Amino acid sequence: MPRYVSLFRYTPEALGRMVRNPADRAEAAREAIEKAGGTLDVFHWMLGEYDGLVIYTMPSEVEAAAFSATVTSSGRLASHVTHQLLDVDQSIAALSLAQGVSRSYRAPGGGEWRVEYDAMG
Repeated sequence: MPRYVSLFRYTPEALGRMVRNPADRAEAAREAIEKAGGTLDVFHWMLGEYDGLVIYTMPSEVEAAAFSATVTSSGRLASHVTHQLLDVDQSIAALSLAQGVSRSYRAPGGGEWRVEYDAMG
């Protein structure tokens, strides 16, 4: 099953509510993930740009999108970003495929890359 990581940041209001009434948010995440058909692997609070992350598996991107829509629509997250994770075998398969694709790819601007192309974006 595909594996995902979601990074989230709570709203100030949500953090205020949790300070006044601490609770296990991992359990809430587990329940929502399982209801969507997945399993929770990891739930961590963290310091920095995001307040935490969740790593979980889902049957497909449809279920992952359902979970994302559920937690985002709660209004208690200031931001929520989800990425699909690739394991080593998937990464090697992607790189092997890219090796073949790169033989036919023509870079923007023609043949050789020139430094002034960087300014074009």
